[in-house]
Amino acid sequence: MKRIAEPASALRGRIGHAIFSRVAGPDGPDNRARIHGTPGPRWFAPESPVRQVHGDASMFIGGLSALLLQSLHPLAMAAVAAHSGFRGDPWGRLQRTSTFLAVTTYGTADSAQRAVDRVRAVHDTVRGTAPDGREYRASDPHLLCWVHVAEVDMFLRAHQRYGARPLDDAGCDGYVAGMARIATALGVPDPPVNRAQLAERLAAYRDELHATPDALATTRFLLLDPPVPLLARLPYGVLAANAASLLPPWASRELRVPRMPAEGLCVRPLGTAVTAGIRWALAPTRRAA
Repeated sequence: MKRIAEPASALRGRIGHAIFSRVAGPDGPDNRARIHGTPGPRWFAPESPVRQVHGDASMFIGGLSALLLQSLHPLAMAAVAAHSGFRGDPWGRLQRTSTFLAVTTYGTADSAQRAVDRVRAVHDTVRGTAPDGREYRASDPHLLCWVHVAEVDMFLRAHQRYGARPLDDAGCDGYVAGMARIATALGVPDPPVNRAQLAERLAAYRDELHATPDALATTRFLLLDPPVPLLARLPYGVLAANAASLLPPWASRELRVPRMPAEGLCVRPLGTAVTAGIRWALAPTRRAA
């Protein structure tokens, strides 16, 4: 049995390292040690809903879903297309985003505030004119709120469908309330603090949302032409299909993403399996006594 267990552990280590290095970047191990090892008060307690959601492999699906949904605001999409460099350096953008989430979720309160301050400083420099002639600013509270509510909704939906321990009703509301703390720090006025308010705020944006050419190009890039190695194309395709399946029907129509009639029989079970595989690969390795 020991001979079988050791190669399995080594395989898990290799897969986990490959995933972590892609998501966290070359500084990932050092950042992780500093984030978790620095003493001091945190924004979120160890058993908080925010930590439970952000620490689960379902975030791989939720993150893709959030990007797709966020792209439907023309001004937010214009800012991303003109300033983020996600096409030229998609992994770099992912790594910066994942580091921000890690610091605000697990880091000290001082570190979290510094991370927020850096993001706000970048937002202050991002402004321009969208293809439809409207001006935009990344620091615009209305746009910041859209990005926030779309992210929170997709992260939570993914966790409730694919997470190892879905939250109860109070936990779901607690997640929305916890994320409101980060949103407020970033400059979002009066963010929603429970699921009912989250649904109301999302609905309030509906008339502003539609797919621009940039949004459609982003959808094709994320779903059909991802920058992943050949060996990772199949599991990534499963994650992407499940990310698309989380979108509201109207959003799928806007982005021209076809919905499979039997998603519950094929897409979701595969998504659950791939998410479980990622969770297994990224689980901390326990040394034998």
